[in-house]
Amino acid sequence: MLIEVPDSHPRALSLHIREKLIDGFDKGLVAKAGLIAHGRGECFDYLIGEKTQSFAEYATEAACAMLLLAEHPVLSINGNVAALCPEDVIELSKVTHAPLEINLFYRTKEREDALLHHMQDYGAQEILGVGDDETVQIEELQSKRRIVSKKGIFIADVVFVPLEDGDRTEALVASGKKVITVDLNPLSRTAQKAQITIVDNIVRTVPFMTKKIIEMKKYSTQKLQEICDNFDNQHTLKMALQFIQQRLRELS
Repeated sequence: MLIEVPDSHPRALSLHIREKLIDGFDKGLVAKAGLIAHGRGECFDYLIGEKTQSFAEYATEAACAMLLLAEHPVLSINGNVAALCPEDVIELSKVTHAPLEINLFYRTKEREDALLHHMQDYGAQEILGVGDDETVQIEELQSKRRIVSKKGIFIADVVFVPLEDGDRTEALVASGKKVITVDLNPLSRTAQKAQITIVDNIVRTVPFMTKKIIEMKKYSTQKLQEICDNFDNQHTLKMALQFIQQRLRELS
């Protein structure tokens, strides 16, 4: 049950996001470790000023170009994503024509069913990776994240994996896939190993991606390819770290 947070509260937005995670945990969507991960991310959000900064906009444009160029893009979702922005990720799926696939580290039948029904309640028409969907295993992974949809991540050329763990990011890259992630921590293994890392809060990123996708659909294939070719993920992460460093100097 969500606790009502007054709009006048100085931390209203942050508390509202936190309540969504707690509600998601109570409903069986979010794992205990997901609550810890959110707290870590919230700290980094403070460091970037709780705003979408230029380095995130730069990475988002590249991510949208990569999704538009993809032959088989897939949007992978876990419990935190489903709890925080179900409607937004469904909308992103519609504009990119990329299917949604549930993939979990702490995978149980109960969590699968809870996530499936939760996303369906928000209007998702098809969810891969659970239920009767045929799954296979990625050999490079040992955790339960190795279980993927035969129609989704297994054949995908581009995978959007927000709020991800480093093991699967590395495994997906090793298997020849391009990985886009959203991670508030520019130092995480996920951020370092993905081809495109958006250092921002997912509740801001996903709606912004949908807006950019609609805008960029009119771009030529050549222009989209140039955006991808000119993107440097390590440079973007460096921009994020330099921003944090400068902001801490100013605050201190």
